Parts: sequence; C-alpha cells; structure tokens
Amino acid sequence: MQAILEAAETLLREQGYEAATLKAISERTGIPLASMYHYFADRNHVDVELVRRHAERLDSRIADALEHAAPGSLSQAVGGIVDILVGYCREFPDFVELWYFGRSPAIGEVAKAFDAELAERFWRYLIDRNFLDADTSQLAVELAFEAGSRLFDVAFRRSAGGDESTIAELKRLVTAYLGTYAPQD
Repeated sequence: MQAILEAAETLLREQGYEAATLKAISERTGIPLASMYHYFADRNHVDVELVRRHAERLDSRIADALEHAAPGSLSQAVGGIVDILVGYCREFPDFVELWYFGRSPAIGEVAKAFDAELAERFWRYLIDRNFLDADTSQLAVELAFEAGSRLFDVAFRRSAGGDESTIAELKRLVTAYLGTYAPQD
C-alpha cells in the first residue's frame, strides 16, 4: 500500500491530478491494476488516504510549533500558523492539488475534521496566552478558519506557490477579526 501512495504522490507532483490515475499508479509501481483494487476500491480512496497522510504530517508540524512557539502578539500567533500552512503547501504541491482542487465529498470530510480540530486547538492556545478573552466562543475561531481557508484557496489558485499578497490579506483579515475578541487592557 505504501508504494501505491508514494507513486500517487509522485505522479500528482510531477504531472498533476488528472495524470495520477489508478492505471498510471499501477504502471509506476509495477503492481497489476487488478491487484490495486485489493487495496483501494477506486481513485477517490487513494486520494482520501493521501490527504489523511498529509493531514497527519501537517498536524504534527503545527502541534510542534504550538508547543515551542512564543509569539508576542495575536498577529504573530496567526502569522505563525499561516506560515506553517503555507510552507507545507509549498513543500507538497500534491497536497494542494487534492485539498483544494480535487476535493471530493470524502476529502471534504477529512478537511472539515482537520479544520475543526485545529481550530479548537488554536482557540485554546490563544486563550491560554491571553490573546483572546477567556469567554471567546470556539465558533469565533472556527469562523476565522473558514475565512482563512477560503483565502488559502484563492492564494493557491492565483499562484502555484501561494500568492503572497493574498496570504498577507489572509493574515490581516484573521488577525483583525480575532482581535475583536482580544482582552481590552
């Protein structure tokens, strides 16, 4: 199964979403196409498994950053998370292909769960560091993630590496919105 997923990632990275068919993956790995169906019912199942792997890797990077980062402001905290996400997307353009452009309902469910878990973790992180009032609802951070996700989509549609101007506006929008929940000194 590992060889199948690695071949799929390579094809996505080298040739794009349309080229990463089960037949092409079969040819790349030398695994007969009929045997591929033993592991994955269809292309969508391969895509979902790739997205899960990427989500786990990205989650690990974010967890490490949240554990070790010491931002001095809400803006730095938001910027830090956005920079990790942008960096990951630039490092793994195949992830961007699946996450934003090849999104099936099953991938959408993985993305929804990932965003919800990350929003909850970031909400606690911001409250624990007094960047948000203690009574700030988790919904506020979830909505910030929704808006940010949409702007991520725009950034990576404008440029394969993520349009810098759009990313700057994403940081500004999320920081400004969450700033309305910041403690008033």
